[in-house]
Amino acid sequence: MRNLITINSNIENLRIVEKFVDEVYDKYKFNDEIYGNILIATMEAANNAILHGNKNDISKKVEIKVSKTKNLIQLTIKDEGPGFDYKNIPDPTAPENIEKINGRGIFLMEKLSDKIEFKENGRIVKLTFRIK
Repeated sequence: MRNLITINSNIENLRIVEKFVDEVYDKYKFNDEIYGNILIATMEAANNAILHGNKNDISKKVEIKVSKTKNLIQLTIKDEGPGFDYKNIPDPTAPENIEKINGRGIFLMEKLSDKIEFKENGRIVKLTFRIK
């Protein structure tokens, strides 16, 4: 199994990301609930990297890396964009945002992962999941 994949910023390449998460699941054998959380959070991060970070520029890459320690799986998603102000994300559950079609990705990643970190001005998202 690969520990790293690099894709062009094309939304169709999310299929490659999904296959990569499936490979991680097959290798480490965590439970189905954790698999679902990892899949959705990683897909959201990759989608954000393609659309918002790299602005659908197919010449720019998104890198996804997995690492495992005894009880943790970490996925790191990195884009080539300028970054963003991750400290001031609008709350998608606030009444003024509830009907907006965008703005739920980071909220989902926060709820599904055990820890989320942003590095390099938001160009890198690190998702951590506890496994048993």
